[in-house]
Amino acid sequence: MNTVEILTVPVALTIAGSDSGGGAGIQTDLRTFAFHCVHGTSAITCITAQNTVGVKRVDAIASEAVVAQIQAVVEDIGVQAAKTGMLLNQEIISAVAQQITAYKIDNLVVDPVMVSRTGVQLIDDDAVQTLRNTLIPQAAIITPNRYEAQILSGLEIASLEDMQAAAEIMHRELGVKAVLVKGGGMSGNLRGVDVWFDGERWETLTTKQVETKNTHGTGCTLSAAIAANLALGKDLWTAVQQAKDYVTTALTYSLNIGKGQGPVGHFFPLLQIHGI
Repeated sequence: MNTVEILTVPVALTIAGSDSGGGAGIQTDLRTFAFHCVHGTSAITCITAQNTVGVKRVDAIASEAVVAQIQAVVEDIGVQAAKTGMLLNQEIISAVAQQITAYKIDNLVVDPVMVSRTGVQLIDDDAVQTLRNTLIPQAAIITPNRYEAQILSGLEIASLEDMQAAAEIMHRELGVKAVLVKGGGMSGNLRGVDVWFDGERWETLTTKQVETKNTHGTGCTLSAAIAANLALGKDLWTAVQQAKDYVTTALTYSLNIGKGQGPVGHFFPLLQIHGI
């Protein structure tokens, strides 16, 4: 008889939308968790019909169903960290914030999905305010892109100094432990440069610039990788550094699939093994 090895691994929860094209959302988050040897669980907030070219349709999940998913996971399995992505509307945001409070989920990464990297607002102003007032203050870290940082800070961002000023304002006014302003939407030498601030420490994260059009899901991947590292027991700054390195390598192995913008290569070690 073969001996069965019983494994115990950390658990992370993603609360986000489903991407039918597999390039972002919960599909990306779960692959990122798996890469880090963290068991991934999910609460789906909306279902999108999308591919590498664009989004065809978005359908919200009832807030009661989102709550039920969170409760089912936390009450039985438990979670060591969680991340939020697309929450879509005010009702879902409020419900998720209530569950985070009720279950005292401390290692919370909030990717404040409200504006695309191209500057298109994805949720309405009431939802933005609810996100700002109820969920973000509970986060260990928020990871806004350039345009989201502009909304949350009230500043126009065009330089490294602007990114730093916005991070300081968000840290002070939103009550979050740490802020990571992402530079994926910046231009020139600032593209891909991120700014970290935790109230005491400033850091600028720079890596090599990867020339690829296949960058779909980088924001989801980064926040999921931070959550995975937190679930593994790493401190917040280390979690951010290692997540940034992971995203950069995954970009290097981005997938040229579909007719538009493909996703990053979350499983790049397997690509290397198989010589792809």
